[in-house]
Amino acid sequence: MLTDHDYMTRAIELAERGRYSTSPNPRVGCVLVRDGIIVGEGFHHYAGEGHAEVNALRMAGDKAQGATAYVTLEPCSHRGKTGPCCQALVNAGVVRVVTAMQDPNPLVAGSGCQYLRDAGIQTDIGLLQAEAEALNPGFIKRMSIGLPRVTCKLAMSLDGRTAMENGESQWITGPEARAEVQRLRAESCAIITGIGSILIDDSKLNVRELAIDDSYAMPRQQPLRVVMDSRLCTPLDASVIGNDGRCLVLYSNPDVGNVEDLRQAGARVIRVSGQSQTIDLEAALRYLAEKEQCNEVLIEAGATLSGALLEAGLIDELHVFIAPVLLGSKARPLFELPLMHMADKVGLTIVDRHQFGDDMRIIAVPQEA
Repeated sequence: MLTDHDYMTRAIELAERGRYSTSPNPRVGCVLVRDGIIVGEGFHHYAGEGHAEVNALRMAGDKAQGATAYVTLEPCSHRGKTGPCCQALVNAGVVRVVTAMQDPNPLVAGSGCQYLRDAGIQTDIGLLQAEAEALNPGFIKRMSIGLPRVTCKLAMSLDGRTAMENGESQWITGPEARAEVQRLRAESCAIITGIGSILIDDSKLNVRELAIDDSYAMPRQQPLRVVMDSRLCTPLDASVIGNDGRCLVLYSNPDVGNVEDLRQAGARVIRVSGQSQTIDLEAALRYLAEKEQCNEVLIEAGATLSGALLEAGLIDELHVFIAPVLLGSKARPLFELPLMHMADKVGLTIVDRHQFGDDMRIIAVPQEA
């Protein structure tokens, strides 16, 4: 006989199907069970459309009466683009709701479960909480401290180099590793680079080839393409601008004069705090969290920007792809870090290793993050 644990596990599997598509909303799954039989399932596909509970209730129909709902995130109690899910559960006659975790959104934050209790519905919370939290680390961080979750992707040779001295870098890794990078891009709300990558590589920063299971909902639009460009050196014909309005150029120098030219070229141009030569990186990330509602951002940049983010303690996770090649001592390093003594070294905790073709990917977390 299946248990609460089994049904919540299924709800988490359903939530995973929205990994690429729910932004800026969280990924949520719901299972409805009556008399030991699953009568309804659903997950949140896209922002502005039905939440997981609504989709599961639609499938269950009248069979939701007297059912137990297993939801990976506390049902919402406020009206946004859709109605409150806790009210929908009450109206459908659900008698018990098992929730994996409380919603960190201050608009909910316990009020959804309280609404259910006040309606006489048995409410349990905390089942498979860690697994549910792993679905939405960026949403949780944005709602908790106003910053997106930051993943930094790097590709390097076995001797720790990322590009030749002249900037040539394509391709260090093989097609399998590059396909994984496309998946990383697809699940990110924004992809961030520095002006150096634009000037040297004319980076596009878009999602191109993506091969995933058909059960996953796919993004309706490209992630934001963000260029950190303190002095607005981005060329008007840069590929990153595109023609979809998804390019955002952040600058800090108040004396630049080509803001309108870049806007006419198709970029959104926003000034954030900082000095004439450098952007305040935390302020930039807070802008992306607050104004652009970015949950997860992916850094694909050179040694200077990557090093500055690491030094500032703003990187949550490193994805380092290591190719079995040597680029030599004149090639460019992984990070620009002004470290002088062994005591200054940056400690990392390795949480995963995986082979992609001939390349190895290491996922590491800065110990002070």
